[in-house]
Amino acid sequence: MRTLACCIVLALLALAPAQSPTPPSLQQAFDAIQAFRDREDPMEAISKGRPADAGRIMDRSLAAIERRLTETKALLATLRAVDKGSLSERDRLDAELIERDLAMEIEGHGFGGHLMILGPLQGPQQSVPQMNEQMPLARADDLRAHLSRMRAVPQSLRDQRALLAEGLRRGITPPKAILAGVPPQFDAVITGGLPTLREPFDRTYPDLSAEQAAALRTEGVATTDAIVTELAALRDFVRDTYVPGARDSIACVELPQGRAWYAFRLREQTTTDLTPEAIHKIGVDEVRRIRAEMLSVIRRTDWFAADAGRAKIADDALFADFVKYLRTDPRFYHRSAEDLLAGYRELAKRIDAFLPGLFETLPRLPYGVREIPRFMAPTQTTAYYQSGSLKAGNPGWFYANTFALDQRPRYEMVPLTLHEAMPGHHLQIALSQELPDRHPLRRDQGFNAFVEGWALYAERLGIEMGLYQDPYDDFGRLLYEMWRSCRLVVDTGMHALGWSRQRAIDFMKANTALSELNIEREVDRYIGWPGQACGYKLGELCIRRLRERAAKRLGATFDLRAFHDAVLGEGSLPLAVLEARMERWIEARANALK
Repeated sequence: MRTLACCIVLALLALAPAQSPTPPSLQQAFDAIQAFRDREDPMEAISKGRPADAGRIMDRSLAAIERRLTETKALLATLRAVDKGSLSERDRLDAELIERDLAMEIEGHGFGGHLMILGPLQGPQQSVPQMNEQMPLARADDLRAHLSRMRAVPQSLRDQRALLAEGLRRGITPPKAILAGVPPQFDAVITGGLPTLREPFDRTYPDLSAEQAAALRTEGVATTDAIVTELAALRDFVRDTYVPGARDSIACVELPQGRAWYAFRLREQTTTDLTPEAIHKIGVDEVRRIRAEMLSVIRRTDWFAADAGRAKIADDALFADFVKYLRTDPRFYHRSAEDLLAGYRELAKRIDAFLPGLFETLPRLPYGVREIPRFMAPTQTTAYYQSGSLKAGNPGWFYANTFALDQRPRYEMVPLTLHEAMPGHHLQIALSQELPDRHPLRRDQGFNAFVEGWALYAERLGIEMGLYQDPYDDFGRLLYEMWRSCRLVVDTGMHALGWSRQRAIDFMKANTALSELNIEREVDRYIGWPGQACGYKLGELCIRRLRERAAKRLGATFDLRAFHDAVLGEGSLPLAVLEARMERWIEARANALK
């Protein structure tokens, strides 16, 4: 029974103002976000050298996706509660950028993109065979963790099948036109029997007895067989139900909430508010400018000099004849995959020697050149980069496609190596990972327009390195710049302006010397990944604009090495933030001269 005094105390407490919770610190908010991400994707955490449950994989079920959405909203609310007024300028910027990431994650979920998990460049038919690539496999516990991850794969494949089925039900699927090559990818993996998952059981581990190794190997083989069986069931569903039921239209605007979705994708991928029409026009203008440069380079080649009659040919016909020559003459192609890879490795080593002359700061993390796995090569792009981690002991990798050697010309090798390795993706991403006194959230953050814009800008740095003295190599540089400009035209054309797939292919064929196979793969990539391809050219144009502004303002005192370090010194940034930061840098340098 309550006493009168007790009742009075309770009444007074009820009337007293509630105590406001102490606002979280930025460190606390960031740590909570990082802990959440590492818990949900332990393999990603381990690949970056952070501790995580090595025996788990990400839960791909719809229930887990919805739970993560709820938790992401709570984490965003916590971050927004941080007192920004007490932060340094750098911390305030970091908080704004991570807040942007979380907000866009939440907004993007509403369009249903999490249901489109399959395509020629993504899906379990690619991720499962490669799931070991950045995982440690040196001791017995590593092998046991590998087996534990494998045990979770069959359920994960069933969960992903459920996501695809839900996408079919809601009309949220990739276009049928780009899915034809997916079942053959499954076939190649199933036929191969997943040797990448079996191989760790054949290694010797210093802390594993022969009996223990044999027992783990037996279970590993059985688990691999179970994964293959589940992959076959998923393949059958994809081939017999998903592909036939996928949408016929290619345009993002034809999806549910399509116009809003494409606008979101452009905002996310370009970090600008440009409309499809504005981006389209920028692309058309760039195509016109680069075409004139390409014709000038053609007239410097031995092919042009070999026939005096070519001087009288109209520009369009001259371009078409030259492109036909490039696509068909054996002098431009390697005869073996080994020769192609050796060529990339030699070129990468040659480029490395120029880097101290262009950068004050270089990353410590090394990189290598690898062949794209052959089971996925037929439907993969020309190359891609996989980031590494000093902390985890993983180098960066430049993956090159060796499928169809008659479609991998020598004159593309210089810009491609500059883009994917040094001073492109590897240099920029590794430097970001090595930023001092920064939270891992910011070190790992990547804005597409910055990352790809820098890599395209890096291709142009081959001019300073003297790598384009051969007019065919210089044409390759322009070809790659033209390719990225065409992307602005065809991405917006297909997704917002009513272009067909064939019209996009024809436009690319008319304006680039890319092989027909590469053009088809690229167009299918733009169809399946709306807006992403627009980030390259818009980012590169921004960086080039800033360099021209700095050179003009600073005159003879302009230091290219310092400029590059300033561009990369805060990690990946949205273009507007980069522009504002570099304007301040330019003015500070100019004022220091007064």
